[in-house]
Amino acid sequence: MKKLLLITVLLLGLQTVTAQNKDNGGNPATQEIQPEKVKVFPNPATNVVNVLGLLNSMKADIVVSDIYGNIVLKHQWQIKNKALNLPISNLEPGIYMISIRSQEQHVKTKFYKK
Repeated sequence: MKKLLLITVLLLGLQTVTAQNKDNGGNPATQEIQPEKVKVFPNPATNVVNVLGLLNSMKADIVVSDIYGNIVLKHQWQIKNKALNLPISNLEPGIYMISIRSQEQHVKTKFYKK
């Protein structure tokens, strides 16, 4: 069962980026980020995952989940210089999903922890 789930996740692609446009009476629009503009490295990673190509944000919710959807890390950080450095040394080896949600963007991407 685990192998089937792992294969399914891999077939869905190693990187998915989504963005939703909003315009609710004065709320800033969520900007669309193209998948090729967001870079995740190193992949596979051991201690830190770097995510480049993000929009700067004063407050972004960063959630890391395992392939079963269990939340393993949750932080709220400011995104500066269009980049995020996420410490992952305490995670077990495997495939993880990063969700970055802020007023400016919503990004989902995957990485592999060695």
